[in-house]
Amino acid sequence: MQEHEDDIAAGWTRVAALSELPSGTMTYIDLAGEPIAIYHLDDGTFCATDAICSHQYALLTDGILEGDMVECPLHAAQFNVRSGKVLCEPAERDLRTYEVRTEGSDIFVRI
Repeated sequence: MQEHEDDIAAGWTRVAALSELPSGTMTYIDLAGEPIAIYHLDDGTFCATDAICSHQYALLTDGILEGDMVECPLHAAQFNVRSGKVLCEPAERDLRTYEVRTEGSDIFVRI
């Protein structure tokens, strides 16, 4: 019980079960009003960024995930999901990234 309370106090929130996010996929979550994209990369790494493209309002999880790159479905802006860095135009502003951890069969994100 104390560990769960400590997680909440530290900003960690359980967002999904590992089984809900197979390798090579991504999903959208609303975390305390923040639109977040969670990525499960082919190498087993989990990453999290803003879910909305910084160029124009489009949901990145409707785009394409290839390796550690996500491509926006609207104008094909590309971002590195590990760092949030813009990889190509038309986007000019990086995405925010969030800490992700796994524990047991759960995925946690910290805002």
